[in-house]
Amino acid sequence: MPKVQANGGYLPLTKYNGPEIPTHEYEDLIYTTYSTDAATQFAPITSCTGELELKGFEAYGKPDLDGVWTENAERCPTIVGWIESIGARFGRVQLLKMQPNTMRECRWGLHLDNNNAANDPEQNGWVVRLWLELTDDDSSALVVRRHQFDKSSEVAIALPRYQQVVVDSELLYHGGYHHGPGIRYALIVSIESGPAFEKWIETQLT
Repeated sequence: MPKVQANGGYLPLTKYNGPEIPTHEYEDLIYTTYSTDAATQFAPITSCTGELELKGFEAYGKPDLDGVWTENAERCPTIVGWIESIGARFGRVQLLKMQPNTMRECRWGLHLDNNNAANDPEQNGWVVRLWLELTDDDSSALVVRRHQFDKSSEVAIALPRYQQVVVDSELLYHGGYHHGPGIRYALIVSIESGPAFEKWIETQLT
């Protein structure tokens, strides 16, 4: 995906302009959390097995691709329709539910993802992440850095409601900032880089 690479590993796209996504499609899902971060919850819309779990696909020896719909998918048909309309292979799809935080907390939580631990580059494209912001709060941002402790490489990508962003989340350290006071909701999709996704990106450029 030359345009993503040329922009340093991330690329803001146009805003989602499909059917309105009702709030119940993300507020009424079944959420779970990691023991290391009780302030952030995730609703698995897909998983490796179709179960409501956050376990990475690498735990099953599989790349983060070909996700299986969970029971949450039945509760969010508009979101499922958007994902399928992209036309590219996808793996984990999770709805993020995040409490307000400070920029300091965001920076301390910057991290890399592990989307390609079991990926075979001879068989599959590199797995990246696609964000779709669902919360209407002008303070929301996705903070990315090329180097974890190098503030000079930091970029804050604004996330108004329905903003779409592609990020190579194994190249860039990243974390979410949301001043609040309300809860932030966002959709995160692991997706295969390649001709199908690149073709969709071309239709979504600002």
